[in-house]
Amino acid sequence: MMTAGAPLRITADELNCLIYSYFQDSGLVHSAFTILNEGHIQNSPYLAKHIPRGELIDLLGKALLYLEVEAHWRPDAITTDCQVGFSLLEPHICSSDAIMKPPVSSSSTSAVPLSMPQPQTSLLPIPPPSASAKVSSSSIKSSSFVSQSKTSQLPPVEAGSKRKSSPVAVDVPTEKRQKTEPQPSTSQILLGRNGQASKPKPAKESKKTRAQGPGDDETDLRSIRMLSGHNTEVFVCAWNPASPDILSTGAKDSEVILWDLAKKATSPNEFVTEGHMLASLGKLSQAGQQGDLTSLHWSHDGQLLAIGSYDSVLRVATKRGTIWMTSNLHEGPIFATRFSRKGAMLLTASLDGTACVWDVTNKKLHRQYRSHKGNLTKLIFSDSCLDVDWINDKIFASTGADRRVLLMHIDQDEPIKILEGHEEEVNQIRVNSAGTRIASCSDDGTSRIWRTDNIFAEPEGIPGLSNSTPDNAVVLQGHSEPVSAVAWCPAAVLWNGHEILATASFDKTARLWDSVTGDCLATFTDHFRPVYTLTFCPDGRFVATGGGDGWLYVYSTTTHKLVWSWFAGADRPGVFEVDWQMKNGYNRISLALEARKVMVLDCTKIPALQ
Repeated sequence: MMTAGAPLRITADELNCLIYSYFQDSGLVHSAFTILNEGHIQNSPYLAKHIPRGELIDLLGKALLYLEVEAHWRPDAITTDCQVGFSLLEPHICSSDAIMKPPVSSSSTSAVPLSMPQPQTSLLPIPPPSASAKVSSSSIKSSSFVSQSKTSQLPPVEAGSKRKSSPVAVDVPTEKRQKTEPQPSTSQILLGRNGQASKPKPAKESKKTRAQGPGDDETDLRSIRMLSGHNTEVFVCAWNPASPDILSTGAKDSEVILWDLAKKATSPNEFVTEGHMLASLGKLSQAGQQGDLTSLHWSHDGQLLAIGSYDSVLRVATKRGTIWMTSNLHEGPIFATRFSRKGAMLLTASLDGTACVWDVTNKKLHRQYRSHKGNLTKLIFSDSCLDVDWINDKIFASTGADRRVLLMHIDQDEPIKILEGHEEEVNQIRVNSAGTRIASCSDDGTSRIWRTDNIFAEPEGIPGLSNSTPDNAVVLQGHSEPVSAVAWCPAAVLWNGHEILATASFDKTARLWDSVTGDCLATFTDHFRPVYTLTFCPDGRFVATGGGDGWLYVYSTTTHKLVWSWFAGADRPGVFEVDWQMKNGYNRISLALEARKVMVLDCTKIPALQ
């Protein structure tokens, strides 16, 4: 019984902060931004407090338990044998199996309706979430606006890439970092390539209950090192391309850490060192600001590191951890940073709908592009530029919520080419190493490959050139939910002479594709939660995937077989980003983990990866 000195209270401020946290973790960026400002949450003392992931869902689960106690406190025949679950929105009417059966004769006088709503929620509390999203990221992009589209016909999306999510469909809440997810049945059989069923995992291989570690019994644990130093989830990681002993990592609290991993194994009995913190840039965002780090990208000479963040500030640091330049020109979160191939220019993409080219040497803006801003012709909120990539040192591609891929020249304000065909926002674009093709992936469940060699074979780019049609792109169809990431296989490995493309999706699968014919070469179905990230090893022999289930899987790009795996552990298991390094005798994988740590794997000590 509560005393007068311990009143129960729920303030609007507390509730707003819980909803704000839920929107953030679900990837609903626009909704989070709206409640942040309309609810004046930036002035709330609760904003600086740590709200555990899934706190709102956990509290609602406890509310359901209270409703159960309230409904079943009187022990009688019906409540004791009640088989009806509890739901937040459905009224609860106790009933047992016997009462729910149709009456034996027409004289039955049961007062209980024969067809009652059957909520899907069980009587058990909702489990606390163990993984989730660019988000993006990675994925980690979200919109509180709605649109009628194909997405509304898809099943709800379960998680996303580093808070980067999609517009919300009218009828289906498309949350890409959903807190709780149904687990697959132990009897579920996954279909592999050519529709052949794979064998179920043995009980001891349970992905839900096993401890952190490799998926086999042969891996020497000395080849794996866990780097501790971050205090929040680690969202991004990137090896320095010229100084392979340096690894950069960025976390939710806006801290960037540079790690020194100089020592490498020189004999079969030697393993990588644990490494030490070379430098910490500290918490870059101001207190009370959302400072999730979304992007880390090194210049080709490894001297500068571009940092993208949710606080809208562009930062460029040196490889020793000092700030080289900053700019607060962008008015929304920065989702992507990309140095040009020669490193003289830097691209940024922002939720404010603009892309920018920066002259980093002279620490100044070269040009700002607003081609993704304010285009509402397709009834969607399109003020967001979600990704950028360089085609060459003068021409780049940008994409966003307006469903278009724009080809831009650094000295022209208007696009020199507009590529259209996607039916939902485009999450990511990647240009192949030759600069002849662009791969894009979208919330519409497809990826597309666009040729650029034929476009730029013309005498010169002409602003306003007629739009590309869907027929001019190779459309990759097969994923059942939004595609979160796309990557080109290094040209050293080809399929029938064609480049290979990989895609990752919230449908819990990753796929390999023939980039010329559009044929799906392999479907990887080992993940049981959305796949956030993927990368090829630099020589193209393997592709690695990481997901919300905490698993890293490494597959052969030629045999399409799983060759190695590692589990991050049941507590905060998400794998948000993977980067693979092969240089100067190093062969290492780094993982950015939800568990607030960084994993480094010495692949030279993994026989399956030789």
